[in-house]
Amino acid sequence: MPAAKPRVALFVTCLVDLHRPTIGFAAIKLLEDAGCQVEVPRAQTCCGQPAYNSGDRATTRALARGILDAFGGYDYVVVPSGSCGGMLKHHMPHLFDDDPNLRADADALAAKTFELVSFLTDILGKDRLPNRYAGGTVTYHDSCSGLRELGIKQQPRKLLEAVGAQVVEMTEPEICCGFGGTFCVKYPEISVRMASDKTRDIAATGAATVLAGDLGCLLNIAGRLQREGHRVHARHVAEVLSGMDRDVPPIGEPAPRR
Repeated sequence: MPAAKPRVALFVTCLVDLHRPTIGFAAIKLLEDAGCQVEVPRAQTCCGQPAYNSGDRATTRALARGILDAFGGYDYVVVPSGSCGGMLKHHMPHLFDDDPNLRADADALAAKTFELVSFLTDILGKDRLPNRYAGGTVTYHDSCSGLRELGIKQQPRKLLEAVGAQVVEMTEPEICCGFGGTFCVKYPEISVRMASDKTRDIAATGAATVLAGDLGCLLNIAGRLQREGHRVHARHVAEVLSGMDRDVPPIGEPAPRR
């Protein structure tokens, strides 16, 4: 008998759900093409990171209990976001340090939670994808949470190479874009300066498109690129890897009239 397909729950994230649902569909396509049975639990809500970063542990804990209920019965939980993935994997368990039973449930969920590209490469061992990219050169922004909390660095570059994308590196691809969730709201002047430094680094590569694994970073970067007049597109890496970049405009740009 053929081996059963791994049952994967997609944690969509708030930003993807509200601003760029295409990323969620791209993630589903990549996972199904990789042989997974994908489900999207309807009861899912925010990962709790905004409340957590603001010190509101009560709200964060309430959200976390809902996540444990919605995602507990799957083989894996996959997230197209390093920041949300980092929240579920590293921070959520500590919300239940005073409750051994819930802490055990949170630890179990954390152990099977992975960022999308990391899951494809590190868990499923994928080094080839059916899509071929023909959109010109790209550069890749390493998001803070994905890089520092989840160790995501070479995985997206490996898969981009597999679909034929030519990656041109920034001088400082690991430097923060200035978004930082609530950071950009609390410290807007510093955030804008950081975003401008990032967009100049992106533009200097000469790449046609900047990619990343976090929509928050990409929304921030895309807005700054447009305000400063840089003709560089912004896309989530899942859109390029899945081939859905051919069907939707870049982030922050209107769809062409038909």
